[in-house]
Amino acid sequence: MKKFLSSLSVLAVTCATVFSAHAQDAQGDVKAGEKKIAMCIGCHGIQGYQASFPEVHKVPMISGQGAKYIVAALSAYQKGERRHPSMRGIADNLSEQDMADIGAYYEVHGKVAGAAAPGKAADGSARVTALLTKGACLSCHGDNFSKPIDPSYPKVAGQHADYLLVALKSYKTEGNATWGRSNAIMVGVAKQFTNAEFKELANYISALPGELKTVPQARFK
Repeated sequence: MKKFLSSLSVLAVTCATVFSAHAQDAQGDVKAGEKKIAMCIGCHGIQGYQASFPEVHKVPMISGQGAKYIVAALSAYQKGERRHPSMRGIADNLSEQDMADIGAYYEVHGKVAGAAAPGKAADGSARVTALLTKGACLSCHGDNFSKPIDPSYPKVAGQHADYLLVALKSYKTEGNATWGRSNAIMVGVAKQFTNAEFKELANYISALPGELKTVPQARFK
């Protein structure tokens, strides 16, 4: 019980810190962001584009993703909390305002006024349900995996399965200077699973209806 209460205390402090940081975030501007995405569209603006590092996988869909998550991810690449040479090189050239503007742009990019919200997520198999419960995945990523409880967490419903698998495995990667992620919560979760279990989770989540999409940019249509 003491250990459980201690964990709750740590979580409360973490959440308080996160929300305090959000209060000080730069306000993003969609129009300004549209002028700052030249380095993004070469990968994220092409349907079916695949990266080859650290293994072949589709780059993530980011149109429709939450602005605060995009900012958090770019900041993590800049700080080295996420290790990826290409993304680090891009993030290093961005100011906090640049990140906020890019996040604001992609949050609304591809959205259609009046479009119906994605339907309810289908239940997974008993095994998948057990894995989701084990990782307490919905407790952070929210209803249907599209309503994260904190704006700095990602929407993941409908995301490419191969990208989700690579991302999940990255949280178990240690001692690699060019690859891996060090988010404390996700590292703790990831250590509970095998890569085969990650694949089951990725396949389920990728099949859910979601808001994420790849919208071809003008020069790549």
